[in-house]
Amino acid sequence: MKFSIEETNALIRNRRSIYPTSYSDVPVDENIIRDMLANANWAPTHKLTEPWRFVVFQKEGLKKLAKFQSELYKELSTKAGNFDESKFEKLAIKPLMASHIIAIGMKRNEKELVPEIEEISAVACAVQNMYLTATAYGVGCYWGSGGVTYKTEANAFFGLGPNDKLLGFMYIGNLKSDKWPVGKRTPFEDKVTWVS
Repeated sequence: MKFSIEETNALIRNRRSIYPTSYSDVPVDENIIRDMLANANWAPTHKLTEPWRFVVFQKEGLKKLAKFQSELYKELSTKAGNFDESKFEKLAIKPLMASHIIAIGMKRNEKELVPEIEEISAVACAVQNMYLTATAYGVGCYWGSGGVTYKTEANAFFGLGPNDKLLGFMYIGNLKSDKWPVGKRTPFEDKVTWVS
């Protein structure tokens, strides 16, 4: 099996996090979302536990997500005495800027005692597969971990149990312009030690 190394390198090196302020009102084709999810399913996974779990929000579902996360934030922050009205409003509005949002979960497999970090890493690989697929289609997306991420009180809403983890949200949208963002990285040599 052989793939074009030039195209592969270009795809990987042009993957970007693109935020909802750059999204248009044109919805992303559902077949693209399905390809993203299908490719996520081929991430590496120790003992084949396949720990990734996704909930896709679209159309009216985006409003349900916005209401849930803003209300949960209000409830938890009011109890803690640190409620911020602007944060509440942001949580209620931001989801409506995307075509789709995919909640990213990690489901613990109680039969296979795989270390949690390996399960989280497998989910991260699945998310990278979604990123690369979106990039190949010219669709913007980003993985955010704000809002109710890491709040165990949110787990049930996303079909997760008490030992599972909500790892954030992938916001997805078509771009307002055809200008793809330019990225920057320091040289890989600065982060690599060779041992011969």
